[in-house]
Amino acid sequence: MSDNVVLEQRIDEWRNYFRKRQAVHAVDVEELEDHLRSQVEALSRAGLSEDEAFLVAVKRLGDLDSVSREFANEYSERLWKQLVVGPAAGAASSSSRREYVVAIVLAFAAGIAVKVPELFGRHIDGTDSDASFYLRNASLFVLPFLAGFFAFKRGLQRALWFWLAVPFIAAALIINLLPFKMEGQTQILSIIHLPIALWLGVGFAYVGDRWRRHEQRMNFVRFTGEWFIYFVLIALGGGTLCAFTAFVFNAIGMNPEAAIVRWIVPCGAAGAFVIAAWLVEYKQSVIENMAPVLTMLFTPLFTVLLLVFVGTVIFTGNAIDVGREVLIGFDLLLVLVLGLLLYAISARDSAAPAGRFDRLQVLLVVSALVVDGLALWAMAERISEFGWSPNKTAALGLNILLLVNLGWSAVLYARFLTKGAPFTRLERWQTAYLPVFAVWAWIVVAIFPMIFKYQ
Repeated sequence: MSDNVVLEQRIDEWRNYFRKRQAVHAVDVEELEDHLRSQVEALSRAGLSEDEAFLVAVKRLGDLDSVSREFANEYSERLWKQLVVGPAAGAASSSSRREYVVAIVLAFAAGIAVKVPELFGRHIDGTDSDASFYLRNASLFVLPFLAGFFAFKRGLQRALWFWLAVPFIAAALIINLLPFKMEGQTQILSIIHLPIALWLGVGFAYVGDRWRRHEQRMNFVRFTGEWFIYFVLIALGGGTLCAFTAFVFNAIGMNPEAAIVRWIVPCGAAGAFVIAAWLVEYKQSVIENMAPVLTMLFTPLFTVLLLVFVGTVIFTGNAIDVGREVLIGFDLLLVLVLGLLLYAISARDSAAPAGRFDRLQVLLVVSALVVDGLALWAMAERISEFGWSPNKTAALGLNILLLVNLGWSAVLYARFLTKGAPFTRLERWQTAYLPVFAVWAWIVVAIFPMIFKYQ
C-alpha cells in the first residue's frame, strides 16, 4: 500500500470522525481539511513520512479546533500501543523490513567490534593501558555503524560514502597514534570531545544530500534528543536485566559478574546505539509526544535553578571556584541549557505566534548568559593567576562559543517577541552555528595535544 493511499485513508478517518462528533457545515470541514493537507505537505517536505506528518498536522490543528484535538489524542493512543508491537502482518513495507534487518545486523556488528581488540590482547577489564584504549576508541566502536545505518536509509550516493568515512578514519589515526600521556589532560579532553566531533559525521549521513537545508539539520537536532531518550530507556531496561541476571544465577551459587562486565554490558550498549536510532525513525510519531513534554517540564526548572544561582552569587558575593570538576559541571549545565533551547526550537511550529513558553525560553537564555559570563570571569582570573592549561583552554573556548550562540539567540528571540521577526531566523542561526562546536571539538582532539606537548 503506497504512502499516498495510507494518507488518504487517514484523512478520511479524520473527516468521518469530525462529522460524527460535531454538527458543522461541509464548507467548514473542507476549510479545515485544506489546512490539514497544507500542514502535511509542509512537514513531508521537511523530511517526515506522510503518516508521521499527518499526526503532527492533526495535533497542530487541535490548537484551532477541540474535536481535532480529541481525534489527535485518540489517534496518538493507538500509536502508543504500537510502541513495541509492530504493525499487523502485511502492513509493514518491504523498505521497513529491510531497515529493520540492517539495523539488527549493524547492532550485532557494533557489539562484535567492541570484542575484536581482545583478539590482540586488549581486554575491557585488563590493565590501565587497556582501559585507556577502550575509552579512547569508544565512539569509534559504535558511531561508524550508526552513520552506516543512516547512509543506507537515506540512499547516500557512493561518492558521499568516501567523505563520510574520512572523519572516522582520521579520528582512528589521531586517537591511536598520537603519543598521549596516560591520564593526561589532553588525553582526557580528546576522549570527551571525540564523540562530539564524530557526531557531525552521523549528522551528515542523517541528512543525506539535503545537508544545505536548515529544516533537515533541525530534524537532526530533533533526532538527537529523541535518540537520547530511547537510549536511556534501553539502558534502564538493560540495567534491570543485568541486575536480575546476577540475582538468579547467584541463587544457584554461580557468579555471572564476569560475563556481565565483559560481554552483556559492552556489547549491549554498543548495539543499543543503532537500535535506539532505528526506533526513533520507526516510531517517530509516538516519541514526539514525549520529548516536548520533557522540554516543557525541565525548561522552567532549569530557569529557576539559574535565577536562584545568580541571585545567590549577587547576594553572597561568592565567586565561582574554577577547579577541573567545577569547569566540567558548568560546561555540562550550559550545554544542557542549549540542548533544551535547541529541542524546544525544533519541536515548535515556526508559523505559530509568540506565547508564554517563548518568553520563558528568553528568560532561560538570558539566565544562562549571565551564568556563562560569571564562569568566563572566574576562568579569566584563574588563567591570569596560574597560567594556561589544556583544561582551562578547552573550557574557555567552549564557554566563548556558548556565549556567542546564546547571545545571538537571545537577540533573535527578542526580535521575534517584540517585532514579529520570522521564527525561522532563529532556526537557521542554530543549525548554521552547530557545526562550529564540532570544529572546536576537532581542534581539541587533534591540535591541543601538540600545543600542550601531550600534557
